[in-house]
Amino acid sequence: MTRNAIFNDRLIVLEKTVGSKSFGFVIDQNRCIGCHACTVACKEEHDVPVGVFRTWVKSVEKGAFPDTSRHFAVLRCNHCDAAPCVEICPTVALFRRADGIVDFDNARCIGCKSCMQACPYDALYIEPTSNTAAKCNFCAHRIEAELKPACVIVCPTQAIVAGDLADPASNVSKIVAREKVSVRKPQKGTEPKLFYVGIEGDLLRPAKLAAQSSYAWAERRADLKTQAEFDPRQTREVYDVSHPAPWGRKVSAYLWTKSIAAGALLVPALLLEQTRQPGALFTLICPLLALLALAVTSVLLIFDLKRPERFYFLLIKPNFRSWLVLGSYILIGYGGLGAAWLVTGVLTGDVPCALRWFAGAFAIGSACYSAFLFAQAKGRDLWQSPLFLWHLLLQALSAGGAVVLLAGFVSGASSQVLRDATLILFSALLLSLSMVLAEHALPHASEDAALASRAMLAGPYRAQFWGVAVVIGFLAPIVLSALFLFWRPLPELAILAAILALAGLLGYEDVWIKAGQVVPLS
Repeated sequence: MTRNAIFNDRLIVLEKTVGSKSFGFVIDQNRCIGCHACTVACKEEHDVPVGVFRTWVKSVEKGAFPDTSRHFAVLRCNHCDAAPCVEICPTVALFRRADGIVDFDNARCIGCKSCMQACPYDALYIEPTSNTAAKCNFCAHRIEAELKPACVIVCPTQAIVAGDLADPASNVSKIVAREKVSVRKPQKGTEPKLFYVGIEGDLLRPAKLAAQSSYAWAERRADLKTQAEFDPRQTREVYDVSHPAPWGRKVSAYLWTKSIAAGALLVPALLLEQTRQPGALFTLICPLLALLALAVTSVLLIFDLKRPERFYFLLIKPNFRSWLVLGSYILIGYGGLGAAWLVTGVLTGDVPCALRWFAGAFAIGSACYSAFLFAQAKGRDLWQSPLFLWHLLLQALSAGGAVVLLAGFVSGASSQVLRDATLILFSALLLSLSMVLAEHALPHASEDAALASRAMLAGPYRAQFWGVAVVIGFLAPIVLSALFLFWRPLPELAILAAILALAGLLGYEDVWIKAGQVVPLS
């Protein structure tokens, strides 16, 4: 039997027996002395490399001299019953065992880092030696041998208690029933199984902490940005571990190129319903541009993986609950329809109506599926906006209008085609700007979303947001498009509007990705 078949059989058995046990932790912060013995024991037990942690102790200080106090929090995976990391993992590398432990199989991991964005507790990291995701797995190998986790054994004050929460006679169940316990971010609906006794409330809300320029015994990483750096609070963070943002410019560029790929056929599909004159622009140039942008999108997705050689695991080991998988199938379908559009256009000089509609539908799916993917990234509140799908659709329309304008100008398209494409660009940009500004002006669903929004409007990314995204990407092309449409039909105005719109869209995607990760999760 193959390894894959064995793994699938194991998952079937686990799903049938889920609920028989439910292992969890209680950490009594009244007992914790901040000795870091649990961190050291965990590193030794699992051979965790320097610089990353499966469990760690965070320290904060409150008050002013001489009335000060120091508080600790032991942080790790919460082994949630509704674990978002399991849902978003595209290859079932993360899974929930029959005993309630959320475990991982690094042989299946492709290093997409989506689990790191889905986890509201900052529990996952990329293992430097294997380039795969890792986290606390409750010392599952010790549990199977009927031993306690290494951190429990080594804790000198017995502050860490582990056991079966489904067993009323277990010590951990008795503590949960007897003591006043707290969990981190219960509003996320993850049903965490890590309970705290006597924890300082601010430690459960990391965005409330004021970041310092240095720690108690170490310098702070210069590239670590938190909301507290531009909104200081009373509680001071004095010790933590590094948690850099998992997604960067490749993901921003992926959103940009995907908007271009989707719009390059969506806009022609709409315009062909009006003009009925295909021409080389719509039958040859636009599908070529769509396929080229789609190829670049695929390359960006693959090379953003920590294990790019495993990208095909998305197809042979899929988790159909993950929008990374579903989105990949949508992109593949869109690529096939784009190729069919190109072939029929070359052979017949026209595009059948049914093909246009199918390609248009898949273009919308290609543009908008990321809204569901980012909604699965439950750790990032800025990305949970219900309007994000409409943002993506408008971005595809504006990018498509810009691409048709540029390609039409170069290929000598008619003035009517340029005017229609400019009208789509103008309308999409105007609606998109209105939605962006309204979304930031209206009350936010959570404190973290408000802090991330503030990072864009008045924080470290304000220059890029207002200067690049708003002025260059929205206002300038809106004005230029309006001048072309309603005052003087100079093609140069529309072309400049198209170039600025594409540049501003890239700037907006970049600042949106960065701001979404600026608020600390732990």
